[in-house]
Amino acid sequence: MSTVSGVFRGYRGYDVQQQLYNNYVARDGKEAADTYSARPGHSEHQTGLAIDVNEPSSDFDGTAEAKWLAAHCNDYGFIIRYKPGKEASTGYMAESWHIRYLGDPELCRKIEASGQSLEEYLGITSRYAQ
Repeated sequence: MSTVSGVFRGYRGYDVQQQLYNNYVARDGKEAADTYSARPGHSEHQTGLAIDVNEPSSDFDGTAEAKWLAAHCNDYGFIIRYKPGKEASTGYMAESWHIRYLGDPELCRKIEASGQSLEEYLGITSRYAQ
């Protein structure tokens, strides 16, 4: 079982994102990598507004820690960024460990209550133009 060890990943620069993405592409191919890793210049981690809590892994899903994070991150101005069933709108697989800072707890609660992804709520797309 997973335990929260704090922030696993916060800010990362372009070069680090490029290295991570290129390694994933080499391992799994571009189409697969695009479902779980942002291309360099497109990562929320590069903005400094995203945090991976615990080690990024589906092992975190469903744990007491993941449930607590989902229930309370809005109180601190964060949302769970990539939720199950929202892959078509976000472009990414569900990540229970990836939280995005929006700053306003009330806005976070509204987005959560809507059942929408951030893209759906804002009426935007995050899909690559190819």
